Formats: sequence, structure tokens, C-alpha cells
Amino acid sequence: MSEPEVLYDVIEGAAWLTINREAKRNALSGETITQLGSALDRAAGDDTVRVVCITGAGKKSFCSGADLTSMGGDPVEAMRGYADLLKHMDTYPKPLVARVDGHCLAGGTGLLLSCDIAYARESVKFGTPELNVGLFPMMIGALIFRNVGRKKALEMIYRGEKLTAAEAEDMGLITRYFPDDTFDHAVIEALASIAAKAPVAARIGRQALAAVADLPLAEALDLLCDKLGEVVATEDAMEGLMAFMQKRKPEWKGR
Repeated sequence: MSEPEVLYDVIEGAAWLTINREAKRNALSGETITQLGSALDRAAGDDTVRVVCITGAGKKSFCSGADLTSMGGDPVEAMRGYADLLKHMDTYPKPLVARVDGHCLAGGTGLLLSCDIAYARESVKFGTPELNVGLFPMMIGALIFRNVGRKKALEMIYRGEKLTAAEAEDMGLITRYFPDDTFDHAVIEALASIAAKAPVAARIGRQALAAVADLPLAEALDLLCDKLGEVVATEDAMEGLMAFMQKRKPEWKGR
């Protein structure tokens, strides 16, 4: 039996989804995309999971983009699965963290930008090199302009050159980078911090922010006000307030 293309582990409230194609620079085959979607669904349905961490096997590549050689006769049709994956991540009910322990290129950038938080090792590189081989980062473009300033993003796309982690952080492509020797500790610490927060509030809040992304301000405020009402009515909100007043750690029920 061949190894799964996506590994799934739960460690202290965090589901680790690892693209397991190190020999292929963790490129996304059609099967990889399918397995990533299934792993996300599995984590969404697991009440012990409070945060999801997406990473790649090894230290060479987080994800090098699409593996077009594995997608059959119609790569465009095959890439619709990739678009569906990005849409699924947009409305996902739990916080998503990208752990970038290797170079992140092309379609890997879409995974990175679909996560709420992206932490990178200082020595990794980033880029959208599609124009170098006669292609263009189409679906990624929809996410780039939601995260990165237009001028910086277009320079990255048109020049097709690799960026350092410092440059990626400066332009908003990643949340922050860490020195190689402290990277793992920093990611684990961040995941633990997120996992300790109220899960139902995080779910309602994350999906609410996705829903208002393209709404006019007045409509966005009205919807968010309604969603705040949902949060306030939860058992976790009551527990959080009681714990605050009693100067103790809250015990979340996820309700």
C-alpha cells in the first residue's frame, strides 16, 4: 500500500495536515488536493481539534504548486479541484495556520494565503514563477490582492523571482518569519495559544469575517452585529466572563 499523500495527526488540540510528497517537492496532484479536502473535513468534525496546521514534508518545499504531470488530459478541469479547495478553506470553521518550513511557490502560495496565519523559517523562499514557463497565477491572484498590496503583488507575479522570508513578511505575504533554530518552537507555541481560546467564538467569528469580505460597510456591520449576538448567547461566552471575574482559566465546552 502506498503512503497517503496527506498525513493527519492531532497533537494537543492542533490537527497537523502534512503534504507528504517530499520527492515531488510537495507538489499538488489531484489526489493530494482530494486528500487535503478530506483531512480538512476530518479536522472540522473533530471537537478535540481547535486549530489546523498545514505544512509540507521535509525542509526543502512547503509546496511547489500543481503537479501537472499527474493530472491527466485536462489540467484545467483538474485544477477546478484546487479552486474548490481554496473556496473550502475560505469558509472553514476553524483557524488555519501555515507552517512554511520549505520553499513556497506557485500554487503553494494559494494554500499559504488561504490560511489565517502563516509562519515561515527564515531561510525559505517565496514566489509565483508561472510566467517563467508561459503560465500565469490565475486562481492565486484572487487571494494575492486580498492579502498583499497590488503593486508589490504584481511585481512578484511579473518578475517571477524568488523572495526572501523578510521580503515576504514586509509585503504581507506571511505573518512573520523566525530564525531557523527557533522556528519549530515558535509554531508550536502559537498553535498552543490558539488552541486555548474559545472554539465556538472562533468558528462563528472566522466564518462571519469571510461572509462580510465583499459587503458594503453598512451591511457588514449589521451582519457582524448579528453574529456577535450569536457569540454572546453561547455557553462559552458566559464561561469566559465568569472565569475573567473569578480570575481563573476558562473551561471551554464548545457550545
